Amino acid sequence: MDFEPPFQGTYKTLLQNPTHYHDKLSDVDECELPVIDLNNLNFGHTEREKCVSEVAQAARQWGFFQVVNHGVSQEVVNNMQYEQKRLFRQPFPKKVENNLLNLSANSYRWGNPEATCLKQFSWSEAFHISTTEIPTMRTEHKSLRSTIEAFVKNVSDLARSLAEILAQPLGIKPVYFEENCPARTSYLRLNRYAPCPFSPQVYGLISHTDTDFLTIVYQDQVGGLEIYKDGRWLGVKPNPEALIVNIGDFFEALSNGIYKSIKHRVVTSQKVERFSVAYFYCPSYDAVIKSCGKPALYRQFTLREYKQQTQIDVREIGEKVGLSRFLL
Repeated sequence: MDFEPPFQGTYKTLLQNPTHYHDKLSDVDECELPVIDLNNLNFGHTEREKCVSEVAQAARQWGFFQVVNHGVSQEVVNNMQYEQKRLFRQPFPKKVENNLLNLSANSYRWGNPEATCLKQFSWSEAFHISTTEIPTMRTEHKSLRSTIEAFVKNVSDLARSLAEILAQPLGIKPVYFEENCPARTSYLRLNRYAPCPFSPQVYGLISHTDTDFLTIVYQDQVGGLEIYKDGRWLGVKPNPEALIVNIGDFFEALSNGIYKSIKHRVVTSQKVERFSVAYFYCPSYDAVIKSCGKPALYRQFTLREYKQQTQIDVREIGEKVGLSRFLL
């Protein structure tokens, strides 16, 4: 099929060397993430405070949770799914052209050209779209652009609301996010995980944590997302009515380790493709992230510093090290 990235041809050496394979995957139990009904925020004081407590507890104990009655309509979600599939069905040569959607260079990504082992390789393709680029997307993709605009408007409001809720038990003023996370600094990632004949030895997305405050994800019903909790991997059971929310590195640092940014990955399927959409709620490059507690676990840093350190780590050791680089 002309829309499939040439994974096997491009990464032939990597994929055919059995010493590069991951150890055999142990059995992974399926889990249901905490489900929080955000409708309760609109009721009386008692219901609202209980909902705030549930969100904070899930962020402390899991680092991942699901929200229902989240304000993103099923129509918007369905439209997003439809347009996303249409986009990924474009011929591969067109997808790699930087002018397909009129986005910045390297917005379309697949595999990992710098991978030296499968630990660093992801069998997936994605479009990374900065919120600042959405209005200038090509007019021939008008329906995709309008669908993305509707989705981003809803999830950006949700992200800010959740960030302010999580800030409340920490004593952080809600204005912190208004000042440090302008709409232009966040981005959307459209993901497609193609069927993989090397599954389960090859991951759709390698183990990582997110470089942001919060990530909001819609995933289809195929499954494949796994989280690392209490020393073992757990498969996340899809919920068609819910959006998944996970804590990013910056909220762990800001909360002084109270909220957890945990490792997660996506496993591939041999026969079925998987789609997801992720919204990354990020600060501006020079916003200062400083632990709210004392003694502070992490030294203060900016997104710019964090990304520079990540680039150094990826170049020198092949992977992101993350927050441990900033421990005091």
